[in-house]
Amino acid sequence: MKKILSISVLGAVFAVLFYFRADLLKVYKALPEISNNIPNIVNDIKKEISAPAPLRSSSTAPAVVLTKAGVIERTNIERQNNGGLPVLKENTKLNAAAQVKLKDMFAKQYFEHVSPLGIGPGDLVEAQGYDYILAGENLALGNFAGDKDLVTAWMNSPGHRANILNNRYREIGVAVGKGIYEGHETWLAVQEFGLPLSACPSPDKMLQTDIYGGEAGLNILKAEAENLKAELEANEPKTRKEFGEYNQKVDEYNSLVRQINSLIDEIKTMVIKYNAEVQAFNLCAGN
Repeated sequence: MKKILSISVLGAVFAVLFYFRADLLKVYKALPEISNNIPNIVNDIKKEISAPAPLRSSSTAPAVVLTKAGVIERTNIERQNNGGLPVLKENTKLNAAAQVKLKDMFAKQYFEHVSPLGIGPGDLVEAQGYDYILAGENLALGNFAGDKDLVTAWMNSPGHRANILNNRYREIGVAVGKGIYEGHETWLAVQEFGLPLSACPSPDKMLQTDIYGGEAGLNILKAEAENLKAELEANEPKTRKEFGEYNQKVDEYNSLVRQINSLIDEIKTMVIKYNAEVQAFNLCAGN
């Protein structure tokens, strides 16, 4: 009778063991599908560049001096007159990028958005420390009757007009200058537009770190549980002492399962919060 009772108890123990094990395998299978969707989301966001074909003026009229302040002012007037768009704030980093572009075009005698060395508008502003979500560049070459005439010429070109009236831009930088291009004295003008990365709330990097840390801890607990399970499956207790030791290990195993399930719940909560922050960032960046 005692022997039958022992077998029944042992069968119950194994039933509990395999119940928890099945649950353990189930949550392990599900967790990577959640966590693997969130690495480096902010860094992987696609940066957008708008760079319409450069504008050449065919005017032969005497050139009038162009000014950075005047070009910025006329640009914002056009934005106000076309839908009451927000004023673009002058940004020193974008100004610096525009000035580098202007000097490089005169020095290397090209008139394109991408330099002979392969440096494009995005590279240019990033080199000045400007982290962006969206950037744009307008170029103009030739003689203009003033700042208003230059901006009007851009407005009469669909691609340049789209840059000037883009409601997602927040900041602007400008450079204008006179020099020798293709053997003639002429003016070059550069506009750099930007929506900075800081304009949108970035997901919490510390939260992302905590998620990865939780996964690392989970892997350690999983390895411990796997090892303990293998030991239990290989064990064949016969004496009362052996059964006592066996049941103690079963308790240890079930304790590990509870820790694992608790940690999974914590990670899931963090993932939900992090993904909500990512969605908020993407919504901001896309508008």
